Amino acid sequence: MEALLNGLFTNVDWAEIGWASWDTLVMVGLSLLFSVLIGLPVGVLLFLTGKRQLLEQPVAYAILSFVVNVLRSVPFIILLIVMIPFTVMLIGTSLGVAGAIPPLVAGGAPFFARLVETSLREVDRGIIEATQAMGANVRQIILGALLPEALPGIIAGITVTAITLVSYAAMSGVIGGGGLGDLAIRFGYQRFQTDVMVITVALLVIFVQLLQMAGDRLVLYFSRK
Repeated sequence: MEALLNGLFTNVDWAEIGWASWDTLVMVGLSLLFSVLIGLPVGVLLFLTGKRQLLEQPVAYAILSFVVNVLRSVPFIILLIVMIPFTVMLIGTSLGVAGAIPPLVAGGAPFFARLVETSLREVDRGIIEATQAMGANVRQIILGALLPEALPGIIAGITVTAITLVSYAAMSGVIGGGGLGDLAIRFGYQRFQTDVMVITVALLVIFVQLLQMAGDRLVLYFSRK
């Protein structure tokens, strides 16, 4: 089997493929964590300050919505380049796994925030009104009614964000971000090693499929509770 693989993929360094895969998983995992930690409260704020909501604040909603829309509207490849000075100032480098995290979070957090806002808007308003009638304050309504009811949608949003970050992480290889994207560009594209390109694409497809399967199972589990 090993001889067959070596014959088909003569240019592939499997150890390097393994490290690149690990780097991709680290980039996606860390950026997803920070995207959720930032995007969840921002999404909740977007919902609460929206029209006819608990903390309706048209000005605050307009400002927050504008910032989110600006970050979402910038193509990620441009965001990577624009954020290089900020990334260097924050991390000390714009290269490698560490250098890819800030732009990944900047691209993922506002995307996830909008998904959270959409999930919260789908919660039956009667549940909120019933909770208010029992004397619950805003914090209790958020933690006791809104988030639990919207949990399946939020988990689905995390899944979509994770899959988006896989593609973003691969794209970060353009500026030397490391991972499978960097490997595909340096070897598959610049050196015309098609077998390396095929392996990296296949691994990215596998990552996405696994993420989607895990997300679907979690959504189904929490939907039944």
